[in-house]
Amino acid sequence: MKKPHWLEKEKLYNIMFESDTRLGRMFDIALIIAISLSILISFVETVPSLARTFKLVLEILEYALTFFFTLEYIARVYCSPKPRDYVLSFFGVIDLLSILPPYLSYFLPNARYMILLRSFRFIRIFRIFKLFSFINEGYLLMRSLNKSLTKIAVYFLFVLILDICLGTLMYMVESGQPNTQFTDLATSVYWAIVTMTTVGYGDITPITAIGRLLSAFVMLLGYTIIAVPTGIVTANIIDEVKDKPKDGRCPRCGDKVRDKDRYCSHCGEKL
Repeated sequence: MKKPHWLEKEKLYNIMFESDTRLGRMFDIALIIAISLSILISFVETVPSLARTFKLVLEILEYALTFFFTLEYIARVYCSPKPRDYVLSFFGVIDLLSILPPYLSYFLPNARYMILLRSFRFIRIFRIFKLFSFINEGYLLMRSLNKSLTKIAVYFLFVLILDICLGTLMYMVESGQPNTQFTDLATSVYWAIVTMTTVGYGDITPITAIGRLLSAFVMLLGYTIIAVPTGIVTANIIDEVKDKPKDGRCPRCGDKVRDKDRYCSHCGEKL
């Protein structure tokens, strides 16, 4: 007797999206090996001597891997309970981007190196080992960053305006000097950004006493400014840790939890 259509999709879903079964674990391991091989090919192809020596082998492997990833993406869309949600999800976008470059390479040769985006998919390795403690911390960090985005965006705008002002001020101080490196406002703003972030490439340096004094001020200012985003995110992480599910549901998976539960019985989220 032929199995119902929905049962076949459910079995395929368990293999491709879960790792609780033997086939699911085998598929995830095979996928990680394929991703590793694909990234290795991308690196080898950038070395001219190796690319010439193994050109035929690399091309065959690339076509085979592209075919595998294409089938995988189609299968994931097919067996997903909500295909649209998968396609628009983070991993859905990454999966699509990982198969597009080889096809785009027929029209844009350099586009094929976007294939390195497959490295993001290594995150799926956590499903194999069930490292709930690490996964939970990852979700905690993501939620904290989402809550901090508005504050960080405002802070980023403030820092950008400050860099423009400092770069303009340095341009006014240094532009009239002989052999100056501050030849235009764009270069001066670039110097301000590099100096304030304490990167300090040293490719552009002031030559006047006032310019050096301003540089020292910007360096010290950079140390104090860098700490602000860390404080914003840390405050939200503390809030997330203190928060308890108020509607009787897990904040991560939405499954019902009891008041005395410390962990969600469905996904292992710490409550």
